[in-house]
Amino acid sequence: MVAGRRQRDPRLLSLAIRIGINAAALWFAATLIGGFDIVGWPALLVLAAILYAVNALIAPVAKLLGCPLTVLTLGLFILIINTAMLALAVWVAQRFDVNVALDGFGAAFFAALIVSVASWLLNIVVGAPLRRALR
Repeated sequence: MVAGRRQRDPRLLSLAIRIGINAAALWFAATLIGGFDIVGWPALLVLAAILYAVNALIAPVAKLLGCPLTVLTLGLFILIINTAMLALAVWVAQRFDVNVALDGFGAAFFAALIVSVASWLLNIVVGAPLRRALR
């Protein structure tokens, strides 16, 4: 490493890109769903980071335990797991006094659906090419 130059850590850049994609998807869902409110960009970034952590740590276990129901429902149970992960992330954020609100199962379900689709599309269009370019 040359003195005075810092080497980029691709894992840190990848984490920042993923949290940014989560934030954009959450913002999009909050603008479309009436019962899902995020007040301010700091709350948006904190919720995006919490959702990233929940999806990285808890969602794989929930998907493994829910595998039989996912097979029986031809994959539709994944929507319920995504709803639960979003509701859990909002609950954790509220415990840290982050100004977010989620009103009921219907708002959580549709917000989770929008967040899932939006983050998937953003990851394809922006995330993967950006991570490749920054390597």
